Amino acid sequence: MFELISYERFRDTPKVRFFDVTIAQSNARDLVYHEGPAISPHNTSDQYWQFYLHPHQEDNLLALSGGRTFYLVNFQWETPFHIVRLEAGKDILRIPPGTFHRSVSDADGSIVLNQAVRAETTSIQKEFRVYNSFKIPKLYEVTSVAAAPPRIHGMDSTMLRAA
Repeated sequence: MFELISYERFRDTPKVRFFDVTIAQSNARDLVYHEGPAISPHNTSDQYWQFYLHPHQEDNLLALSGGRTFYLVNFQWETPFHIVRLEAGKDILRIPPGTFHRSVSDADGSIVLNQAVRAETTSIQKEFRVYNSFKIPKLYEVTSVAAAPPRIHGMDSTMLRAA
């Protein structure tokens, strides 16, 4: 299951705060900048949702500015579809390997630091594949309007924006 991980403020000086945001096993870093209201990965030309899935990588996402809404699907979870809000200055979102995920940035964009834990036997090219939900019947089914509603974390349903 995904986790929301808190981090610790360890020092304050005038107008400056220090935080320890270390993910102990992290062996890869990505800095992901969304300019404006971006969707990642983008929808297909037919407007079907697309998702990333990293078979050998755990993501640990910290919003540095702005916010994002993450759409997570994992068929191993009791409830497979979750929508999670990630905002700057809040928790780190841990997404386990094997989880379909996509995100929608706020209108003003966002910057997210990923402190990934990537298996030594894999590569960025193998991990950053995009999956069209329409071509995966079970994924399409659980994310469709006709499906049971997703579990929502960190926001109310009125904040939802279609991905």
